[in-house]
Amino acid sequence: MIVYVINTYINNSLSIMNLTRHSKVIVQGITEKISTQIALMMRSCGTNVVAGISPGEGGEEWHGIPVFSLVEQAVAKIGLIDTSVIVMPAYQVLDAALEAIASGLKQIVIITEGVPPLDMVKLLRKAEVTETLIIGPNSAGIIVPEKLLLGTHPTQFYTPGPIGIISSSNTLSYEIAWELTKSSLGQSISVSLGCDPIVGSSFLQWLQKLDEDEHTKLIVLVGEVGGVSEEVAASYISETIDKPVIAYIAGTHVPINKNHSHANSLIGARAYKIESKIAAFEGVNIPVAKRPSDIPSLARNLL
Repeated sequence: MIVYVINTYINNSLSIMNLTRHSKVIVQGITEKISTQIALMMRSCGTNVVAGISPGEGGEEWHGIPVFSLVEQAVAKIGLIDTSVIVMPAYQVLDAALEAIASGLKQIVIITEGVPPLDMVKLLRKAEVTETLIIGPNSAGIIVPEKLLLGTHPTQFYTPGPIGIISSSNTLSYEIAWELTKSSLGQSISVSLGCDPIVGSSFLQWLQKLDEDEHTKLIVLVGEVGGVSEEVAASYISETIDKPVIAYIAGTHVPINKNHSHANSLIGARAYKIESKIAAFEGVNIPVAKRPSDIPSLARNLL
């Protein structure tokens, strides 16, 4: 499954991305309490939330945001929409995402956690065919500081600057951003890949994107225990990425032979040991921070 996800998204074009203040964004499931809070938080950060989707509630307004029953109705009224942020019960996410894809949306951020793995497999297959970018599930989404929020990143931790963050952990994204901000090192973008067993976009995809991004001068990659995506990323960086990269791998002190649901792996499995992840980066001369607070000094040296 890991190989499938990597092959899917490294082959897809990234040129479709539109991450500006003018990007048109909808929220699917907007009338739920948590969805409303997220939509209003995004809008307060300057995100152009043009509509909400809630089946059976079309024609209403929700805190000043027009509500449609179907995505296609919103597209017919508003025109081409760039991104959908999905905050719905896990078993409804697949249908919501497929509806968005069918209506021509090319970027989908899934905040919901616990989406059934088989649903994600079906969604990723459809996304591959349609060249749709999927972020999440169980993701804090994307933030471009002081320009755009697609998700739940706490904006007070971020400030504009040259450092891009790609993280498999939601909360570590915020913590590392805050460490950088306290050291007067701003961020160009922060992307949370998602914390469920099967997620959409990968380290490789975002490494490629940030390597091409003129606003990003340095990349911080935040990995975790479990899986082999960090080892694959280390190899990819050494062969492909021109910009400096700093790695941080969370979980150095977790107990072995324990099943950690967030990391989605058995820590004691030999192939997944954290030491192998650290060695993979150090073996290709990518500095590895021992703790988040070390990242600013490493960043200054590389910048």
